[in-house]
Amino acid sequence: MGSRTEETTTDVLIIGAGGAGVRAGIELARHGIDCLVLGKRAHGDAHTIWAAGGINASLGTLDPDDRWDIHAADTLKEGHFINQPEAVLTLCREAPYRVLELDEWGAAFNKAENGRINQRYFGAQSFRRTCFVGDQTGKAVLTASINEAKRLGVPYRQNIYITKILTDDTGVVGAMGVDLDTGQLTVIRARAVILAAGGHTSVYKRSSSRPDENTGDAQALALDAGATLRDMEMVQFHPTGRAWPEEEAGHLVTEAVRGEGGRLYNTGGERFMERYSPEQMELDARDVVARANYREIQEGRGTERGGVLLDISHRDADFIKERLPRMYEIHLEDGVDITKEPMEVAPTAHYAMGGVAVDFTTGATDVPGLYAVGEATSGVHGANRLGGNSLAEIFVFGKVVGAHLVETLTEHPLRPVPQQAVAAHADELSAPLERTEGPAPEALCEEIREVMWNAGGIVRREDDLLAGLAALGSLREQAATMQIDGDMTSFAFEQGRNVHCMLDAGEAILRSALERTESRGAHYRDDYPDTDPAWQRNICVHKSADGLTLSTTSVPDVPEAVKEALQENHTLDYHHLE
Repeated sequence: MGSRTEETTTDVLIIGAGGAGVRAGIELARHGIDCLVLGKRAHGDAHTIWAAGGINASLGTLDPDDRWDIHAADTLKEGHFINQPEAVLTLCREAPYRVLELDEWGAAFNKAENGRINQRYFGAQSFRRTCFVGDQTGKAVLTASINEAKRLGVPYRQNIYITKILTDDTGVVGAMGVDLDTGQLTVIRARAVILAAGGHTSVYKRSSSRPDENTGDAQALALDAGATLRDMEMVQFHPTGRAWPEEEAGHLVTEAVRGEGGRLYNTGGERFMERYSPEQMELDARDVVARANYREIQEGRGTERGGVLLDISHRDADFIKERLPRMYEIHLEDGVDITKEPMEVAPTAHYAMGGVAVDFTTGATDVPGLYAVGEATSGVHGANRLGGNSLAEIFVFGKVVGAHLVETLTEHPLRPVPQQAVAAHADELSAPLERTEGPAPEALCEEIREVMWNAGGIVRREDDLLAGLAALGSLREQAATMQIDGDMTSFAFEQGRNVHCMLDAGEAILRSALERTESRGAHYRDDYPDTDPAWQRNICVHKSADGLTLSTTSVPDVPEAVKEALQENHTLDYHHLE
């Protein structure tokens, strides 16, 4: 532990240095607002770079009939109508502007023969609207954004783990955390705080996230500060994570493989999506394809390594290398040439539709001065997310929250940080370092992931959910006595903090999944397999002295601007790819 607590002041503190946080910082810097972007990793090494396949925008490059309201209709249908409709409208109206902006900043999107940004099919979308940079879109758009932020002089710090939002009786006053390089405690005083720290899919044993990212930091910080979570039961399991090698299991095989014509087979050589979805085939909604893959594996038609086969070798080899260069390279490293043979894939926890409840016109939570954006939030995607909408979301709403604070920051005065709370949290952080015995945080993380995969995975049942909650309760008791062998610069310390975040996120997921006695989108209850119209509601999670409590709210009506597009009933014609 450092010899003293470092104190810093800024107008707006942004926790998370991926696309959402950087875009908010750009908007603030454009208007001369002092801000500070903090990342838990080296700058530029954010989870945004893992969003490989593309970003959605109704540009109409290849399909001129596409419109923003059809994009909105597709998004609402995929979300099974528990999305926040105004958020969907904002996303789909603004996405083309954000994509063109990224291209101007140097994202270098692939271009069609007419010189405009090229677009590909992604699952459950009526038209080709996914813009891409090969299969490394996330890396390209984040690099372009960071370069723009540097040009504007947006301040940032890396390797800072924020562990507490500081509040007083009237709202947020800043945040506190640890410099992972030095072990020094850090307090940042701020007028407003933006949570842009991602989701919580690393609570699962098999995940497309790196294991020390997406551990529920944003959701746990928000809960602790008094904010509301929503839709936490809605976790997207991507159909195609890698089945092997073991150290790569769960890592994403981008949807772009299927968007460019990839086909799924079981070990009997059957193209099984013909049974599950004869019209949309491999490009049906992610939850449909993930459950199909899951059932093929569970019913014994999978590979010895627990996967199914994804094959794009029928396409021209040069086309594959141009459109899917990263997939080609990483598989070749393991001895698989995807221009000649199939990949082995299996479902993997990929994206959190649930998160912090915000007003999408401002990004505000129900705690004054606390804002959230990106995968940290809930509401845009409802019960399932369209591939390509996540990158669109972070840039659209990063600008929204930044612009709102430009207009309203004077309403948030700088206030003193509560020194008693700072001292108490410092003691909490150091306590595990001073113990000489107790469970290790790495082991607790793995146990949490095992519990969540078994209890709250692709297919859920009441008995499993109850058993999972009991297991998390036991692990929470163990976490209170964990022992960390190292100091605040150690990976063990970081894992220890992850344990607390994962427990909060995991419990919120399981309690919400138990409450929702139906199947809808990514939430599938084997004991309640039908969708119940009475459950077209959102489940909210709150934290009290007695633990987590739940409530439900009704979903606002779909605006007239989108009703016509819904009535037109556009659907993907998969067979264009054949």
